[in-house]
Amino acid sequence: MNTERIRVYKFGGASVKDAAAFRNLSRIIQHQDDGSRLLVVVSAMGKTTNALEALLGLAFRQQDFSAELEQLKAYHVQVLQELFSKQDHPAHERLEHLFDLLRTRLSEISPTDNFDWVYDQTVSFGELFSATILHYFLAEQDVYNSLIDSRKYIQTDNNWREGKVDWAWTERLVRRDVPQLLQQGLVVTQGFLGGTNNGHTTTLGREGSDFSAAIFAFCLDASEMVIWKDVAGLLNADPKHFPDTVRYPEISYQETVEMAYYGASVIHPKTIKPLANKKIPLYVKSFLDPEGEGTKICDCRFEVQAPAYIIKENQCLVSFGVKDFTFISEKNLGTIFNALSELRIKINLMQNSAISFSICTDYNPERLERLMQTLQDQFVIHYNTQLQLYTVKNYNAESIKRIQEGKEVLLEQRTRTTFQIVCR
Repeated sequence: MNTERIRVYKFGGASVKDAAAFRNLSRIIQHQDDGSRLLVVVSAMGKTTNALEALLGLAFRQQDFSAELEQLKAYHVQVLQELFSKQDHPAHERLEHLFDLLRTRLSEISPTDNFDWVYDQTVSFGELFSATILHYFLAEQDVYNSLIDSRKYIQTDNNWREGKVDWAWTERLVRRDVPQLLQQGLVVTQGFLGGTNNGHTTTLGREGSDFSAAIFAFCLDASEMVIWKDVAGLLNADPKHFPDTVRYPEISYQETVEMAYYGASVIHPKTIKPLANKKIPLYVKSFLDPEGEGTKICDCRFEVQAPAYIIKENQCLVSFGVKDFTFISEKNLGTIFNALSELRIKINLMQNSAISFSICTDYNPERLERLMQTLQDQFVIHYNTQLQLYTVKNYNAESIKRIQEGKEVLLEQRTRTTFQIVCR
C-alpha cells in the first residue's frame, strides 16, 4: 500500500440534486487539494431512490411504469444538458444506455420474483446514474478521474437489501487496484452498492453510502473521511424539528455510534465501526459552507455539551401477551426473538412486564402481518401504528419536559444517560 495520505469524501443526494449542486461539488474537490489522494463516493441524485422504489412497486404489480420512468429520465437529462454544452457529449450516450438497462430490468419483473432481490437489481441504478454524471463532469472541468464500479470491490453475501460485507475479500480487491488508480488521479465510485461473487448487485441498506465510504476508507488506510451534508456538522437535533440546534465541534466514536443506533440521520449506524477500528477520523461538513469547521468524530473523550434529540417517525408498537396469563418466560422471548430475526424486523426499543412483552419497530405492514401470522397461535398480539419514538441522549429534566409536552405517551423508558418515549 502506498504511504501517501488518502482521503475519502462522501457526497449525499442533496449535494448532487441538480446542475448547480454538481458545480458546487466540483469546486469543493478542487479547492480542497492539499496533495493527498482523493476517492469520492456519491449517492443517487436528490430523491431518485424514492422514485426508483415507486417504479419498482408499479413493475412488481404489473402496472404501466413508462410515464414515471420518463419523468425520472427527464430529470437526469435536464442536469446533463445544463452541465454539458454539447448534445453529443459521451455522457448522454452512457446515461441513455443505463436507462435502457433499467427499462429492460423493470420489464422483466414478475410478481413471483423475490422482491428483495429485484429491489437490489433495480434501485441500485440511482447511484450508477449519479456517479456516471459526476465522472464525466469532473473530466469536463479538467479534473482527471477514474470511475470504478463499487459492486466489483465491495463484496457481500446474498442478503438482499442489507448485504453483509466479506471484509477480507473486499480489502484484497480494493488494495489490488485502487491505490494505483489514486496515483493517477481522483477516483469516483457509487455509494450504497455491493456485489456477490456471481455478479448480482446488493445494497447495503438505506443511507448505506456512508457505510460504502467507510469501507473504502478502512481498506485504503485513509487518513480521514469526510461526509458532506447540508448541515453545519453533527447537530444535537434535526433542525426541521428543533430550531435551536447545537453543533458538536468534536464527539467520540462511541457517542456517535449510540446516536446512530437510536436513529440519528446524519451518520449511518454501520459507518463508525470500520473507522474506529483503524482510528480514522470522520468529519461531517457542510457543502453549503465548505470552509466551516464542521464536526470531528474521533477517538476522544466526549464532554456533554447539550442533550441530543433523536426522532424516529412511522413507528409501530407491538405487544405480545401470553394466552394463559402465565408470566412471560425466557422461552416465550426466545420464540418472539426467533420470529423477529427470521422476518428481519429490527427492534428500536423493547420492554416487558409480568404477562406481556412490547417492542417498538419501524412500521412495515407486510412484515407485521407475517409476524402476526407466525405468532398468533401462541400470543395475544396488539399493535399501534403512526407513532413516533423520541430518544434523548444525556437528558435532563428540561429536555424530558420538552419532548413529552402535548403528546400521548404509550411507553416510557430511561437509563442513566438515555430517555425514550413512544408516543403519538
